[in-house]
Amino acid sequence: MKLIGNIIWVVFGGLIIAIEYAVASIPFFISIIGIPFGIQSLKMASVALWPFGKKVIATDESTGCLSTFMNIIWFFIGGFWICLTHLGFALLFYITIIGIPFGKQHMKLAGLALTPFGRRIIN
Repeated sequence: MKLIGNIIWVVFGGLIIAIEYAVASIPFFISIIGIPFGIQSLKMASVALWPFGKKVIATDESTGCLSTFMNIIWFFIGGFWICLTHLGFALLFYITIIGIPFGKQHMKLAGLALTPFGRRIIN
């Protein structure tokens, strides 16, 4: 079932979302300061490509206040707007019964887009 969901996801927009995240990571990698943000953008691209069967969990490792500080910067750079976009798509998918699994994936991406630092992706 995960394979079918992933194939439908990729055909109907998942590939475009993943490409957008990957292209958005390129300007981040240009500067040394932006490299952590580029890595998080690529993390979101990997989830956006094949979201079914992946879990996003908070890490238990103590990173101090660095991940919180980076999440605050990410929020103001564009994380808020990315999150709103995924929430809007989730609401559109939740209208139909068939779209509920896809709405859940957008909710997962919305949470990751809001605070990507300090999260890990598990297959």
